[in-house]
Parts: sequence; structure tokens; C-alpha cells
Amino acid sequence: MTEPPQTDREFQTANVVTISLAHLSHDVYSSFLAPLLPLFISRFDLSLSAVALLDITRKIPHLFNPILGLLADRICVKWVVILAPALTATIMSLLGLAPSFPVLAGMLLVAGFSAAAFHVPGPVLIKRYSGANSARGMSFYMFGGELARTLGPLLITAAVSWWGLSGSYRVLPLGLVASILMFCKLRHLRPAANRPAAGSLFAGRGDWRPHARLFAGLTGFMVFRMGLKLALTLYLPTYLAGQGKSLWAAGAALSLLQLAGAVGTFGAGYVADHFGHRRSLLVIAALTPLAGVGLTMSGGVLTIPLLIVAGFLLFASSPIQLALVQEAGTSRPAFFNSLLMTVNIVTSALAALFIGSLGDQVGLAAAFRIAAGLTVLAVPFALLFPRGARGD
Repeated sequence: MTEPPQTDREFQTANVVTISLAHLSHDVYSSFLAPLLPLFISRFDLSLSAVALLDITRKIPHLFNPILGLLADRICVKWVVILAPALTATIMSLLGLAPSFPVLAGMLLVAGFSAAAFHVPGPVLIKRYSGANSARGMSFYMFGGELARTLGPLLITAAVSWWGLSGSYRVLPLGLVASILMFCKLRHLRPAANRPAAGSLFAGRGDWRPHARLFAGLTGFMVFRMGLKLALTLYLPTYLAGQGKSLWAAGAALSLLQLAGAVGTFGAGYVADHFGHRRSLLVIAALTPLAGVGLTMSGGVLTIPLLIVAGFLLFASSPIQLALVQEAGTSRPAFFNSLLMTVNIVTSALAALFIGSLGDQVGLAAAFRIAAGLTVLAVPFALLFPRGARGD
């Protein structure tokens, strides 16, 4: 029996939740790097710029996202979604055994390829099973990823506290069990019904031209928000460790930030589907500089509340951006998603290098303040997002 057109399908909660759980199981392990950085800095005597190179190394494979997206539009990608979490869990669990900086970088490169293969088709599957409520579906998906980045630092921090850095491999079985469960759940998923017509893989150049303004807006929006996001998600444990905080306290602060982000991603989709995608992103862009600057200038009892607010706002935009791309009306949804991911990864890598180099020169505290101030420049780019979606 032929599937009904995608826009006619209802929100399929079971399938959306299943794919979101796959996202959760994958990203728990991919979030191990930041909490381990203080230990790697000590073991290998690394500068903050070298730390940035580690983060860039694991993001290099995402430069191939457009190719992965073109392929994902033509083949059944469920096996990628099933197998990638197991590979990522294996590599990231073994980081503590890396004998040198080059070996550590090589392991992160392999994990990067696994992560790239997983994240390109994931939102496309979510869109397929979300019907007309794409932002809601993206919220489920992103909530899985952000909840993973809440649980991941706690898991790896507990592991190294009990068994030491070299004993981090002991958390691997949890990831393999999760992948087996995902296999049982996802193996019956059918290939997507809406595939591009046969022809050249790169045919349809005009398909993306009508959306140039959207991608220009998304690019600028991400560029000026990414510095603060990377400062908090990558360097926060290192910053707190430098302030004399324990590894547990640094890991807990990162988990709290990610938990706030998880709440933001989950709630933002519901709000955007009713309040409007463009309008929601404008509000988020306007409030983020206030929270970011307040966080970097505050101290004492205000630090935790502002950290929560900043985390909420920094991550709340993600499902709405994904929904905008998936609703762009293209016949190549995976390819369009891969373009957004490529922009996000390149921006993230440059931001990591920028914050790391700035931190080496003026200190992480000053780098955090500069990154927070730059977020105000995202507001004009939010005005480029198209009107007419969900009440805008």
C-alpha cells in the first residue's frame, strides 16, 4: 500500500520518539570530550589552542555532509542510524587509553565520521514522521541530543572518578546495549517514499536558489551565536577547573547548562508551531545577549540562574532552524539538512579556534565576555527568515 503524502500524515509519536532515543544514545558518548579536556590538558600539556584543534579534528568529517546528504536522499539510511551510535560509543569510550595527542586526535576524527553519518539523515526521518508539526518533531529529536549532553558529562565524570582516565572504557557496554535496542526498534522502518527523481546526483541546481535568503539568515544567525555556545559547551569545564573547581563541579555545571538546553529545545518546537518560526527566533536572538552578558559579568548566586537561562536560549533555536530547512519545499531534504549542518560545523570549528586563541591571549573570562557581546549581531540576520510560517 502506498504511503500518503507526507503533509497528510499525522504526528507519529512512536517513530519520532524512537529516532530521538537513537539520538540520545549516540550523543551521550559524543559529549565525553569537554569534561575530559582538563585531564587531557594535564596529561599532554596542551594549550587552549591545541584543545581547539582537537574539537576541529572531530568536526572535519562534517565537511562531507553535502555528499552524505545527497546519498541519504537516494538510499535507505536506517542502518546508518542504527550502527553509528555503536561506533561512536566504542571510540569515545576508549579516549582515556590514547597514549599521545596525535592518537587522541585520530580517534576523534573517526568518531567525527560516525557522528556525521548519523546526524545528516536523522532530521529527515523526523520530518517524515512529524507530518505538519515539524518543529514539534525536531524538538523531540533535539531534546534527545541535549539530554544526552546532560547525561554524558555525568557518566564520564563518574567513570574517571571511580576508575581513572584509563578506565573510561568501562562505560562502553551501555552504548552497545543501547545500539542493540535501537536495532530492534528501527530495523522495520521503511525507506522514505519521497525521493528525488533519477538522474544526476547533483541535478536540480535551481532547487536551492529560491532559498538563498534563508541560508544567508541561518548562516549569520549561527556565526554570531556560536562563539558563546562553544565557550560554554567546550571550555566551561576547563574554565571552572582553572578557577579551582573540582572535576565533579565542572562536570555538573556543564550538565546543568545542557539540561537547560534540553528544556529549551523541547519547548521551542511547540512554541514555534503556534507563535511562528521567524517570530520565535527573533525573540530568542534578542534575549540571548542579555543573558550572555549577564552571565559573564555576574558572580555568586546569580551565576546558576543565568547559566540556566543562557543554556535555554542558546539551544532553543536549534529545532526551529531545522524545521525551517525541512519546510523549505525542496525535493532533497537530506541534502538541505547537510548544508545547514556543514555551515554549523564550520562555524563551530572557527568559534572553537577563536575562543581558544583568545583565551590563550586574554584569558577565558574575557573571551567569554567578548563572545557574549557578539550574540547581539545575530538579531539582524533573524529578519532574513521567511514570513508566513506558522503565523509569522
